[in-house]
Amino acid sequence: MEKKYTGGGKIDPESEGKYLLITPAKNEEINLPEVACSVTGQTVKPELWVIVDDGSTDNTPYIINDLRATYSYIKSIRLPPRPRDITFHYSYVCKQGFDYALEFCRENNIKFEYIGLLDADTVLEENYFGKLLNEFKQDNSLGIASGGVYYDTGGKLSREKTDENLPRGTGRIWRKECFFETGGYEVEPSPDSISNVKAFLRGWKLKQYVKIIQIQKRKTSAANGLWHGFVKNGWMAYYLGKNPVAVLINVFYLSVRSPFYTGVAYLWGYLSSAIKREKKISDPEIRSYYQKFGLSTLSSRISGRFGRNSGDTQKREQ
Repeated sequence: MEKKYTGGGKIDPESEGKYLLITPAKNEEINLPEVACSVTGQTVKPELWVIVDDGSTDNTPYIINDLRATYSYIKSIRLPPRPRDITFHYSYVCKQGFDYALEFCRENNIKFEYIGLLDADTVLEENYFGKLLNEFKQDNSLGIASGGVYYDTGGKLSREKTDENLPRGTGRIWRKECFFETGGYEVEPSPDSISNVKAFLRGWKLKQYVKIIQIQKRKTSAANGLWHGFVKNGWMAYYLGKNPVAVLINVFYLSVRSPFYTGVAYLWGYLSSAIKREKKISDPEIRSYYQKFGLSTLSSRISGRFGRNSGDTQKREQ
């Protein structure tokens, strides 16, 4: 059943169209300055931007301090140093940011209608958030949305094709009511997928608006190298209890695209976890959803995704 948001009445005019933004950052001295420039240059700026420094050992803390000194709406917290990890630790870092931001807003009476997450390797077009917020304004049942992820290769933008009914992890926005109704940001592997599933099961619409551009400075799951990243992705597929047919389709899809070894890495991550009978997610709602994941849905998700290039290509215009 489609969600019909009422919000208990009229939206508070003090919070309408306002959003919070959370960014986890670890050793991002190369990317963070450009990312920060794209956020501070947004047509619609966040009411609060919390950058979580995950124990960086490069110049990231100094960059964050300079940003805080320049922009009053930028705050930060720093966590103890730990190895980079895209499983439980990544979601823990993000959760620290969400919790800090929500508490800061309560203490300082900051009103907001939306909550956003942006990785520290993602550069946004100038009116990125303005365009997304306009989509939310036009559809009260829209719960989570993002733009499309692109890579800049020699001045041409190539989109990383994924299901347009699934918002990307970076550059995503939750309607506040959807965020809280789905349990907020959980400390789990693949927290964005979990949030998507819970929102979908509660009737919220999900959407990736591919014409709204965000440029990722490195490949998805490549922070510690693609092999390591896709082994982790395979493990996460096992952890979430994904249908084995869905896993095999993902392996095939990855194996026919360059770099071709990512399919093998993904399969190894899944099979090695299955052989060891490692722990799976305890949430019965998530396990049930992925166990019942139908082939018809899978087929619709991969249709049109195969081609010589990774996605739509266009000249960069920003």
